[in-house]
Amino acid sequence: MKPAHVFKVVPSLPAPLEGLRTLAYNLRWSWDHSTIELFRRLDGDLWESTGHNPVRLLGLIGQAQLEAAAGDEAFLAHLHRTEIALGSYLAGESAWYRRSCGQTEGVLVAYFSAEFGITECLTIFAGGLGVLAGDHLKAASDLGVPLVGVGLLYQQGYFRQYLNAAGWQQESYEDNDFQNLPVTLERRADGRPLTVDVAYNGNHITAQIWRAAVGRVSLYLLDTNVAQNRPEDRDITDQLYGGGTEMRLKQEIMLGIGGYRALEALGLEPTVYHMNEGHSAFLALERVRRLMERHGLSIAEAREVACAGLVFTTHTPVPAGHDYFSPAMLDHYLGDYAGSLGLSRQEFYGLGRQNPANGSEEFCMTVLALRMAASSNGVSQLHGAVSRKMWKTLWPGVPEDEIPIGSVTNGVHFRSWISAEMNQLYDRYLSPK
Repeated sequence: MKPAHVFKVVPSLPAPLEGLRTLAYNLRWSWDHSTIELFRRLDGDLWESTGHNPVRLLGLIGQAQLEAAAGDEAFLAHLHRTEIALGSYLAGESAWYRRSCGQTEGVLVAYFSAEFGITECLTIFAGGLGVLAGDHLKAASDLGVPLVGVGLLYQQGYFRQYLNAAGWQQESYEDNDFQNLPVTLERRADGRPLTVDVAYNGNHITAQIWRAAVGRVSLYLLDTNVAQNRPEDRDITDQLYGGGTEMRLKQEIMLGIGGYRALEALGLEPTVYHMNEGHSAFLALERVRRLMERHGLSIAEAREVACAGLVFTTHTPVPAGHDYFSPAMLDHYLGDYAGSLGLSRQEFYGLGRQNPANGSEEFCMTVLALRMAASSNGVSQLHGAVSRKMWKTLWPGVPEDEIPIGSVTNGVHFRSWISAEMNQLYDRYLSPK
């Protein structure tokens, strides 16, 4: 049998419409009603059937429709206005951060999360945690905060729910076609994909890096579905929260350690690392390890330096909602990693135990994050109080109201959650800035 040929079809956009490609690949369209209306204007039915995915729309729309739009003066005027608006937005001259703090030189926040809810066509989120993370990126973009996101690009994402003929709820998974999503593959100077390697106790797993432009913010997503990995390792980024405890550990190693290495490969040096829930807590250990390696520090010195730039947000008010892994499972996948930190395996396990001396206690990612971060918070005043009560054993002898877990109040990205009509009303009577 002859080997299969792979073809990549790129829409042939008439020259006057070339700006549509730029607009499609910047997810600012997901909260900009003018850009959404522009793509809907091309083909409203196709906009709906593609799940509001402008990249796929441009790949499926008929050439005759594109040629007609290229000759439509009203459409071209709309496109021109939208291009100018995006260019002005990306320049960020009036953004809050630049007005309040001056230049962003030397300041960068890396926001790690297992899921990001930006828009429905990019199905790498399951619920509230992801929607919150997506809204954080959008708000950071609007404010001009120097921030990048780090996550995983799931081949199937989270399941979709439907009712079968008998009325029972069922789940189905749909493959994401990355070539038809608003993401681009990061490449080296020679054109090869930019990759990172993570050792799972001697077994090296490679991940390539995709980038989603979220307004002014870059979201970097790791993908292990590459040819050089074994089939079982390609599945690490297969499903969000799928595959059981062992798969969860493998994903969290890739998110934390692989994500940290991805930023290094991209030439980025964050000053602050924000762990959104405990899924990415291994990044704290990787930061310590790299500080030891690069600067010749002891683990105590490296930990002191690393902790100053680590922030942790916990979301879950019940113990069962936190990730726990057995020592045997950690040993299987991270057996060599403890030695690279200069720790015995018992010392390594102790970082994730409420009682480090309890050999039967499982390793908790939330405990690891709380031990390593200089600043930790819940997501409301009440949740902060609940979290202080839940984790007070980590600070024996400290009064509960003095446990160093604060709180922030979750908000939403306003423009993502209002209709076009309400958006126009607010812009008319309030400052659009």
